[in-house]
Amino acid sequence: MLWKSVVGKLWITIILLVAVVLIILGVFLLAYVDIEFFDYAHDIKVLFVVVGVIGFLLTTFFAFFLITKITQPLTQLKKAADRIAQGDYRSRVQIRSSDEIGDLSHTFNHMAEEVEMLIKDLSHEKDHLSSVLRSMADAVITFDAAGKVILTNPEGQRLMEQWSTLEWSDPSGTFVTYGEVPAPLYDLYRKVVREGHDQSAKINVMSGVWSVVMAPLKSNNHVRGAVAVMRNVTEEYKLEKLRRDFVANVSHEIRTPLSMLQGYSEALMDDIAASPEERQELVQVIHDESLRMSRLVKDLLDLARMEAGHLQMNMGQVDVQALITRVHRKFQVYAKERGIRLRYECPERPLLLQHADEDRLEQVLTNLLDNALRHTSEDEGIFIQADVVQIDNRPFLQLVVKDEGQGIPSEDLPFIFERFYKADKARTRASSSGTGLGLAIVKSIIESHRGTIRVESQLGEGTAFSVLLPVEAH
Repeated sequence: MLWKSVVGKLWITIILLVAVVLIILGVFLLAYVDIEFFDYAHDIKVLFVVVGVIGFLLTTFFAFFLITKITQPLTQLKKAADRIAQGDYRSRVQIRSSDEIGDLSHTFNHMAEEVEMLIKDLSHEKDHLSSVLRSMADAVITFDAAGKVILTNPEGQRLMEQWSTLEWSDPSGTFVTYGEVPAPLYDLYRKVVREGHDQSAKINVMSGVWSVVMAPLKSNNHVRGAVAVMRNVTEEYKLEKLRRDFVANVSHEIRTPLSMLQGYSEALMDDIAASPEERQELVQVIHDESLRMSRLVKDLLDLARMEAGHLQMNMGQVDVQALITRVHRKFQVYAKERGIRLRYECPERPLLLQHADEDRLEQVLTNLLDNALRHTSEDEGIFIQADVVQIDNRPFLQLVVKDEGQGIPSEDLPFIFERFYKADKARTRASSSGTGLGLAIVKSIIESHRGTIRVESQLGEGTAFSVLLPVEAH
């Protein structure tokens, strides 16, 4: 054992010191002895003095040697321990002996190796956790018991920076804040810290919807904070709402013609019609409603294929001027019957699209003109214009369909390209043959051509749809 080795070396040192002291005392005693009785007294005194000095020097040398031998390894151990405490976990002690101090040094080095391996494992796990947090699309934010942020990933940091610029308020006009916890998370954070259980909720911030899962941070059964994982579910929420609205709208759109078909067919079966003219009128209504249902189903199938990317497109060169002339001729008779002026303007030079589907573009023009005719009154006009414009040094075909109709309210403009959306709330479904899908189909076709469509409208002054299509193939 170490203490036995140290005690043994100390005993040797003490014995040597006692021997030196006895020699010195003998020299001093001889100094007072009457030398007349001894013929060799002087020589003996000199011998004792020389032996005492030599013994003292040897004892001192051995004492310093033993002390150094004992303290030097201990000093090295202390310095190595200090270096480890400062973070130098590779520090080691040189083993120069096989005694107890050597065993202590060996044990210290083994301990240092274990600590270094443990620190490396912890560092590896920390790096792994940091990589996982950085790669997460969800926002992760950790709060301590005082509500301070102690850890966050980049998405969480970005979210905290955005929310820090907002002014929070609730219906009562007052809001309790706590540390750096955002106002929408405060109630959930307080509940998690108080109850010590996981909690989840959906919160609304501005126009977004967030799904929040918050769990407590525990240490020795004491809640010392909470970690929140937040996911932006705005798109999922909109898609779910769109799905519900779609089912409701389709059901409503189909229910009306089905009811009319059922009612008029029952009237025919019960011979309610008193004359052939009345029977012909009932049959005509049944025929019109069946056509309306057929258009609805066709539009739904087209829109579904477009959104799924399964709609077959026959791309090729398209003469836009010839296309506009053909569509104008098709609608000219109907416009004259309604007393509506329909005209178009194209440049004398050819208007060619190098990579487009002529049938789908005709469908775009047909839907836009059909929409314009249904919202334009007698003695008003519809104007079609086409030309090539340069945008960012690239040629684009600009196609404008403008009417002088009733216009669209400003609050309805952001939604007119949605399925089944009809801006004219007062118009009954029976008074219009539209399905509410025309503009949604137009937008899908334009986007499949890598183009854009925008609308400008003033209530009571008319509406203008502007389409931009790339002239050259991508």
